[in-house]
Amino acid sequence: DTFRHFYPDAEGIYSWWSYRFNARKNNAGWRIDYFVTSKDFIDRLEDAKIHTEITGSDHCPVELTIR
Repeated sequence: DTFRHFYPDAEGIYSWWSYRFNARKNNAGWRIDYFVTSKDFIDRLEDAKIHTEITGSDHCPVELTIR
């Protein structure tokens, strides 16, 4: 889980929210979108982001920056 590699203590960061019960507004979501790599590839990674500010879907984009 590349996001957890860079941000091991991050809390309340999700990539999916149900359309029901105002879940996104209340930040009651799940982090179900991942980039998973082998340990051999970790040294080539620069960052991993979850773009919670982008709306238009029940999911938000996830980003992985590779050298």
